[in-house]
Amino acid sequence: MASPRPLNRRDLIHWATGLGVSFALPGMDLRAAERRGTERPRSLITLWLSGGPSQLETWDPHPTTRIGGPTGAISTSLPEVQIASSFPRLADQMHHLSVIRSLVSKEGDHDRASYLVKTGFRPDPTLRHPSVGAIVAHALPYEPLEIPPVISLGYDNHLSRGGFLGGRFDALRVREPGSSNDNLRAWLAAPRQQRRLSHLDVVAQAFSRGRESVVDRTMHSENVDAALTMMTSDQLKAFELSEESASTLANYGDSNFGRGCLVARRLVQQGVRAIEVTLQNFDTHSDNFAQHRELAAVLDPAFAALMKDLHERDLLSSTVVLCLGEFGRTPKINGADGRDHWPHGFSCLLGGGGLRSGVRIGATDPSGERESPEDPTTVADLYATVLKGLGVDPSHEIDTSIGRPIRYSDGTPITRLLA
Repeated sequence: MASPRPLNRRDLIHWATGLGVSFALPGMDLRAAERRGTERPRSLITLWLSGGPSQLETWDPHPTTRIGGPTGAISTSLPEVQIASSFPRLADQMHHLSVIRSLVSKEGDHDRASYLVKTGFRPDPTLRHPSVGAIVAHALPYEPLEIPPVISLGYDNHLSRGGFLGGRFDALRVREPGSSNDNLRAWLAAPRQQRRLSHLDVVAQAFSRGRESVVDRTMHSENVDAALTMMTSDQLKAFELSEESASTLANYGDSNFGRGCLVARRLVQQGVRAIEVTLQNFDTHSDNFAQHRELAAVLDPAFAALMKDLHERDLLSSTVVLCLGEFGRTPKINGADGRDHWPHGFSCLLGGGGLRSGVRIGATDPSGERESPEDPTTVADLYATVLKGLGVDPSHEIDTSIGRPIRYSDGTPITRLLA
């Protein structure tokens, strides 16, 4: 199978097709980079561990127990909190984060669980819910932005969508973050480019005769303007890493995920509202322990460098960072030395924005005999908390296209996590 292509013009124009307004705005607002702390535009970075990471090999190890397997534990900068020993660099940054070890869900299928954990709602045949990132972008518009407000970095089979909020809030997919963006720039000489646009205008005007109302609804002209504005915007430099030092690149790690985390930081500096960085291959039905060690070697430096970088650049107080997958893995180790799907008590890390650090919520049974964790936390409550931490009212209602009122979240914010 051929490798998916990186971001190109068609991706941008496809995104612009769902745009409700034109992005023909002034150039990059440098004030976004100059603002500090809570004065900056607020953003959400989600580190998406696709496939369902094992809580026992990440943020909830139970070493020396029957269910723990060979995974060891390591102390962290967060008192009385240990994580898997394959995350030594992140252990030093844990004081910026809180841990929930009792997430619960009723979805154990990859597609349905991904939908739930990306939107906060179970799948509904009557409508498509927006991703939490789309909600953040909808609730916190940022006019100086000339690139999409929701961006997905890396390879993900479950792209975050705008749902009933509209195509404007679909995530722009950038499969290979940090690669050259030359194919986003106009490669024609200006006169030839202008001639092509003029010819396009002739065709568009001919088509519009007698169809004015239909053409107005498609917003063709505005969408073309939006794509052209993005293709000529200085803000596209946020996707490039040529300005970053060799030491910074090394800190994040020589991986697609590591470069995605670094691009995520750069996008936050531009005012992008929601960035999702995906690390795949956590569906470890076999060879669970070796696979998690390999994945930790990618996740640990990138996650740790991101937290350290955000803190040192005074970006963490305006940015919520969330790390999770669609579910966890079973306490029982199967015959293939793997773990199967487990939505009954899995883990996540979160911090930044208006959230408290150093909080530990929930606990799972070290014996693996009890299915329900202590202090169970629903995905809806998690996202109500994330929204509240970003200054968004999770109970706010909006009407879908058929007039059905829907809240941003059906959950209740977890007060222990709110600063």
